[in-house]
This record gives sequence, C-alpha cells and structure tokens, in this order.
Amino acid sequence: MPLLDRLVWQIEMNLHSELSLASLSERCAVNINHMCRVFQFATGMSIKSYVRARRLSNAAHTIASSDANILSIALDAGYSSHEAFTRAFVGYFGIVPSGLRTKDLAPNLTLMEPFEMKKEMIVPVSPPQKRERAAFRVVGLGTDCSFAKTGAIPALWQSFFARESDVIGVVPGTAYGVCCMGDEAGNFRYIAGVEASASTSGMEQIDLPSHHYAVFTHSGHISDLPKTVYTIWNKVMPDLGLQAAQAPDFERYDHRFNGQTGRGEMEIWIPIVS
Repeated sequence: MPLLDRLVWQIEMNLHSELSLASLSERCAVNINHMCRVFQFATGMSIKSYVRARRLSNAAHTIASSDANILSIALDAGYSSHEAFTRAFVGYFGIVPSGLRTKDLAPNLTLMEPFEMKKEMIVPVSPPQKRERAAFRVVGLGTDCSFAKTGAIPALWQSFFARESDVIGVVPGTAYGVCCMGDEAGNFRYIAGVEASASTSGMEQIDLPSHHYAVFTHSGHISDLPKTVYTIWNKVMPDLGLQAAQAPDFERYDHRFNGQTGRGEMEIWIPIVS
C-alpha cells in the first residue's frame, strides 16, 4: 500500500483518539521527517492541519444531521471545551456550531473529505542510485515556498541567471535547486544557485553536509517534475524501504538539461538514513 494511503487510513481510524506524529510514524513504520514530507508533497498541507480539518468536518456533519449535544461532539473531535471547539469551528467555517441548526447553511460548507492517492500522478521512475556526496556550498538567491505554493521558483531562477556572473569562486557546469529549512506545516526555503568556494555579497548561501543520497533521474520536460517527485516520495522510496534523513534535498542540473527549452535530464538528490 502506498505510504499516503497508509497515512490516511491510520488518520481516519484514529480521528477520535490521540494522534501524535510520533504514534502515526510508528504505526506507518516510517520516520517522522519522511512521513511529513510525503504528506506535504502529496496534499499541500501538513498532517496536523489535515487532521484538524477532518475532525471539524466530521463534527459539522454530525451537528447538521443530528440533535447530539454540541459539547459531546466537541469532545469527540478532540477539544477540551465548548469554547475551544467554537473558536476552532468559527476559524475554519466562519460560523458558530449552533448556527448549523438554526440556518440552512450545511450544504454551503466546504468539508474536508479523506484524501485519496492521485493515481494520475504516479509515473514510471527508475530505481535510484545510492551515492555519497562530500560537503559543499551553494550560493544563489532564495525564496520562501510551501508544498502548495511553488509558483515563485521559475522567476527565482530567472533572477539568479541574471546575476550568476556575480558569484565568486564558481564551480562551473552545474546548477542546484536546494530545498531547506522545512517545517511540519509544509513551508521551506528554496535556493537557486551554483556550487561555489566562497561567499558572495548580496546572495544567500547554504552549506550542505556530507551525506548519503538516493539519486533519482527525471527525464523530459521540467513541467512534469511534480509527477516524478510525487511518485518518488509516495511510491518508490516506500517500496524500496528508503527513509529520508533530516537534511536538505536538492535538484541538480548539468549539461544534460537545456534551461532554454526546459527539457532534458536532471537529478533529484534525497538524503537518506543509511
């Protein structure tokens, strides 16, 4: 069973009980960092946000379709008081819980339904090579992103290429897109740059540590990269028993990739627990 399906199944089975990231990772036999990355890549939201949305959606359905006590519904949803539940409910739906019983608003609510694996996102991906990479530095420009919002990345590359000649001590021939400083909410920093031996004023830098990596190859147009990444995290790595380490991962672009046409081959380097 793909990892996303296992995660969603465990969440749905335990919506009315304590559900920590630690217990969820143990039940799915995957480390927390890898688990959060898979879920964020696949859904664009954090596990905690999804669980909250599912619990509130189930509560809204129960309120609208029964005369059950709202405090009991709040407790079942994991809230310790009517007040805490009401604040969360209003924050998510924009209406107090009791409003569902006095107005015909239930059909207009946008409820969070259980996620399903996006079968159309699964594409053929060759097994990775396992490589060790010595520590190195990437210097370039960065932007804040989330797994749901990556639209700023193409423009970032254009801005970097316009200033690439400013970089001091460049190791020529290869460019890197580094994903770093990720959090459980799905936010991360993306740095477009090149390997360099020195710092450059006015640019960001990140020092990547020596690590073992699973190296995947994406072939074709860069617009299809999200499908390759989705397949890697949700199918290939779980199927091979690979777990991501808590370190930056990166894209590597060399002579095989044509930046003008967006076509060719590029590599995805994911640090793994060895």
